[in-house]
Amino acid sequence: MSKRASRPGGAAASVTSRVTTAGFSVIVPVVIIAAVGAVGAVLSVVPVTAVNTAGAAVPETTLLSSASLQTGSVWDGAYTEAQARRGEPLYEASCAECHGSDLNGLEMAPGLLGSEFAWNWNGLTLGDLFERVRVSMPQGAPNSVSRGEKADILAYMLEVNGFPAGETELGSRTDTLRGVSFHAEKP
Repeated sequence: MSKRASRPGGAAASVTSRVTTAGFSVIVPVVIIAAVGAVGAVLSVVPVTAVNTAGAAVPETTLLSSASLQTGSVWDGAYTEAQARRGEPLYEASCAECHGSDLNGLEMAPGLLGSEFAWNWNGLTLGDLFERVRVSMPQGAPNSVSRGEKADILAYMLEVNGFPAGETELGSRTDTLRGVSFHAEKP
């Protein structure tokens, strides 16, 4: 790791780190610029060089995730109608036993429809909701439904709750969904 010293009147530091994951080694320079006063701090991380573990250069596109960060709000159309259609039978097969075919909940499982559901997730992100579904549903067998299927189920839930469809499918990675805000009411 290399570092550059701070400067008076503000701070600037440059740190380089090598991160190895999934057979790739990425050299990541991290530039931190902190302004004194109300502005706060800005952090920028930009990968510059990538090599595989054998030392060969890797095209930048190889390093990019197949799903880019989704942003906006659930009111901006975070899923497609086709995705919600795929999610409906998956919901019925994997979720309805506990949450009801009408999404109103049964005995021990909460409803996934209406204001109570919406206000429980208000102010969080679709990433938060997706992660909850991903790690814990269906109860007792969360690995029985794939990430893609869970994204389709979540699209169906959004549709039934009156959130509009859009042009882009809902992603199946928690991190890609952290940029989509969940608002119970249209802003």
